[in-house]
Amino acid sequence: MEYRILSSAEYESIAARIVYEDNHLLVFDKRAGEIVQGDKTGDEALCETLKAFVAGRDSKPGKVFMGVPHRLDRPVCGLCVFAKTSKALERLNEMFRNSEVHKSYRALCCAAPPSDEGLLEDWLERNEKLNKSFVTRKPGPKAKLARLRYRYLFPTLHYHLLEIELLTGRHHQIRCQLSHMGCPIKGDLKYGAPRSNPDGGICLQAWRITLVHPVRKSELDLQLPIPSGWKIPAGPTKA
Repeated sequence: MEYRILSSAEYESIAARIVYEDNHLLVFDKRAGEIVQGDKTGDEALCETLKAFVAGRDSKPGKVFMGVPHRLDRPVCGLCVFAKTSKALERLNEMFRNSEVHKSYRALCCAAPPSDEGLLEDWLERNEKLNKSFVTRKPGPKAKLARLRYRYLFPTLHYHLLEIELLTGRHHQIRCQLSHMGCPIKGDLKYGAPRSNPDGGICLQAWRITLVHPVRKSELDLQLPIPSGWKIPAGPTKA
């Protein structure tokens, strides 16, 4: 199996964004605009880029395994877990299904929430043609219950930083529910933001993942700082 040879700049960028790695797992800091797994665009997916990286770094002549137990939307940045063995992938798939992997997000929003913290419960219906989810008034055959907790961290000059804990994993859940609450995410034109971000992404980051290692059974708590591109002043506090 032959993989493409990464440029030195691309190689260094990939190496710098590996947050955790062992024989079974690779946890990566995904940028907005990157796709986790191949889609109809034909753009190279991160799982393929990481295969090429590992093959070159470790001088692997054969096929590199890089399983995808979960995804982040293309415009979202942050922690993404990949499985380097089939054993790890099988167990991770089960853990994600059973909500045993805990994910926390940060969102920079265009408006302040109505309260400092809260639980959002909405019925979401996905429109495949529009690739968008909508809040419905009543549960129906296509509607799924979506639940998340949010906490207001602090205001910036023009925006408001929230922390979100996902309790369910629905299509565009955070984007849809925050928009429905009146707090669209900065840059998210699809869900009500007034303007796009220069990089085409949105200000939503999967900043923390906690899980039990699928093979070693040790506790992992992996975190990222606030993206520098969000231009948040150091040490702000909410009054």
